[in-house]
Amino acid sequence: MTIMNFKNIHIGNLIEKRVAESGMDLSRICNFMKCTEEEIYSIYASKEVGTEKLLKWSKLLDYDFFRIYTQHLILYSPPLHLKEEIRTQTQLPVFRKNIYTREIIDFILELINKGIKTKLEVMQEYRIPKTTLYKWISKRETQTLSENENT
Repeated sequence: MTIMNFKNIHIGNLIEKRVAESGMDLSRICNFMKCTEEEIYSIYASKEVGTEKLLKWSKLLDYDFFRIYTQHLILYSPPLHLKEEIRTQTQLPVFRKNIYTREIIDFILELINKGIKTKLEVMQEYRIPKTTLYKWISKRETQTLSENENT
């Protein structure tokens, strides 16, 4: 598994990788997106893609590209206590807590296992509660032990 850089997202590059993985024909992509091959290559080179186009890419490639940005927000948004005033004044939906996906948990644990970051650095930089981090580590160790017993 490669470590995804959720801090610096180049969405065009990720779309191109997904196209390559899917083996989808360029003519099918052009028909669906209603654009030329040159425009497709231009999107691959773009760091940013508009939401309407990104939604189309997500549907075409059966992959939620928006989730990448959600993971960025989970890892890099300002601490919650700084946003309390804004939260009470919004008419938008309010989400109770961060949802850590399997990919995020694997990303964090891989940083620790490879020695890229310490547990303390992870807790401080990503604002992951100590109990949450240690539960992830404990579950990972339990899974590893049971996998080793089964082989």
